Amino acid sequence: MITPTKVLFEWREPSIVAQKLIQDFGEAGFIWLDGDGRETGEWVILAADPIEQMSAREMPHHPTGSNPFQILRNLKPGHWTGWLSYEAGAWIEPKNPWQIDSLAMLWIARHDPVFKFNLKEKKLWLEGSDMQRLNLFSKWINSIDINQCSSDSEEKSDSKRGIPINTWKWVTESKQFSKKVEAIKKLIIEGDIFQANLSACCIGEKPKELLAIDLFLRLRQECPAPFSGIVIGDTDAVGEAIISTSPERFLKVMPSGNIETRPIKGTRPRDKDPIKDSELAVELISSPKDRAENIMIVDLLRNDLGKVCRPNTINVNQLVALESYPKVHHLTSVITGQLQTNKNWVDLLEASWPGGSISGAPKLRACQRLSELEPIARGPYCGSFLHIDWDGKFDSNILIRSLIVKENKVRVHAGCGIVADSDPINEAEELKWKLIPLLKALE
Repeated sequence: MITPTKVLFEWREPSIVAQKLIQDFGEAGFIWLDGDGRETGEWVILAADPIEQMSAREMPHHPTGSNPFQILRNLKPGHWTGWLSYEAGAWIEPKNPWQIDSLAMLWIARHDPVFKFNLKEKKLWLEGSDMQRLNLFSKWINSIDINQCSSDSEEKSDSKRGIPINTWKWVTESKQFSKKVEAIKKLIIEGDIFQANLSACCIGEKPKELLAIDLFLRLRQECPAPFSGIVIGDTDAVGEAIISTSPERFLKVMPSGNIETRPIKGTRPRDKDPIKDSELAVELISSPKDRAENIMIVDLLRNDLGKVCRPNTINVNQLVALESYPKVHHLTSVITGQLQTNKNWVDLLEASWPGGSISGAPKLRACQRLSELEPIARGPYCGSFLHIDWDGKFDSNILIRSLIVKENKVRVHAGCGIVADSDPINEAEELKWKLIPLLKALE
């Protein structure tokens, strides 16, 4: 645990500070954990020029493989931010089939200092333990004109050529996706699994002049979310970036050991017509299929938390409640618990990986079937952003509604939870209206 020095500054918009950080310190190693102003997305964190980095790329049994969970256990105290990929599950269950992705399985960096913005109170702090660097960044932030407005900054990004929506190449077409849904339904009927979150993706090419942060600025205008952000790799992960507009918290662990997870299952698109929009929300709340799927994942996560929590401390504080975002309605549940005294956040992460809401039930069997059905690795998609604060508080999201950037290639994934009564055509349609808002925002 570190107690940082905190310095309060006049308010600047996060987008202004973010672009200036990249302009002056470069893209590599930049992190921006964003919010949308609601209670769960009240804080924004920005940092650049990391002072330490850790990474892992290989699978178990590879000569140079390193267990990402062991790396996380050995992190020194400080402010850490990074990503962990879905296929890190191979280090938990190496007998399962896992695909290999080209991006780092784990990349995480320690920053000192960091900027923290409170969106509700419009307050900005610089926090750090290294006084020399704190003074350097204090002078730097004071050099930014407080009269600049975020719209001017974001308009510069919008003026750059985007990715035309008709240039994306679908790895799995709608008809193929529907057939894979049928295959999962057959497995469910046979009793092999109960539920699985089938995903598909498309791949686009990023114009050279378009930076990763330009993509994020466009997304956050159209699809703000409480657990969104961008993390850009460095050294071993240079040229790799994860951009997310995720509405889903995976795991939060307070220094006291209190735990929260907020699984999402059940989605409907928003409509500009208020009446139709309300009808879609009511349809979602009333859907037996969506409610059953959500409750199934709640049970799965209760089981995961039970591996490391004190007996009788796991509670479902919110069951299948409606949460509405600019582009979609969701059903969200909230589960809490208390860690055993001899366990920490890494134990919880390992016990719960990968997330239940994006895998299936039973989890490891569902992961096996998904690996057989999905043509390419998920990589960071359905993994998590990881954030460890100065006091040891841990937070993470589920990387849905996310872009995976590798050099000039961009992947966008989406998934649908498949149960016994899923309609293959409807699931393929749901996949599209989850992806299309992201693709349109990037044009």
